[in-house]
Amino acid sequence: MTRRPHDTHSAPAPAPAPASAPSLERSLTYRLHLLHKLTDQDSQHAYPREAGLSLSDGRCLATIGSFEPLSVKDLAQQANLNKGQASRAAQALVDLGLVCKQHDSSDARGVVLTLTESGRQAFARTMALINKRNQEIFGCLDADEQASLSALFDRLIQHSLRS
Repeated sequence: MTRRPHDTHSAPAPAPAPASAPSLERSLTYRLHLLHKLTDQDSQHAYPREAGLSLSDGRCLATIGSFEPLSVKDLAQQANLNKGQASRAAQALVDLGLVCKQHDSSDARGVVLTLTESGRQAFARTMALINKRNQEIFGCLDADEQASLSALFDRLIQHSLRS
C-alpha cells in the first residue's frame, strides 16, 4: 500500500511543549523549603543561646505550654512529630525539670503533659524568642503584607488538610 501525502492515518503530531514552565527556583515548594532551611539554620543557634534549649526541645516546650494539658499523641499532632519523636521530646523536657508527666485518669496507658514552674519560665523565654524570630524573618513585610501572608498560609494549610 502506498502512502498518500495527506493520509489521515499517519502518526499523531507530537504534543506541544508546556508553555514556559516555571524553573525550580521559582516554584513555591522549592522556595518554602529554602526559607525553612535558612530560618532553621539561624534558629539552631538562637535557641540554645537565648532560650537555653535545643530547637526541637524549644518547639516542643512551646507546644506544650500553648496547648497544655495534652497527651503525647496530642503533642505529636500539634508539633507535627511522629509519636516516637514526641515521646522522646516529652521525656527530655521531663528530665530537664520543665515538664510534668502524670498518668491520665481517663486513659490507663496515657499520660498528661503540663509545664512545671521552671517550665513556665522557659516557656516565656521561648515564646519571646519565637516572636523575635518571626519579626526577624517577616520584618521586611509591612503589617498589611504580613496579614495577607498569614491569611494565605491559613488558606494553603486548610487546602492541604482537605487533600
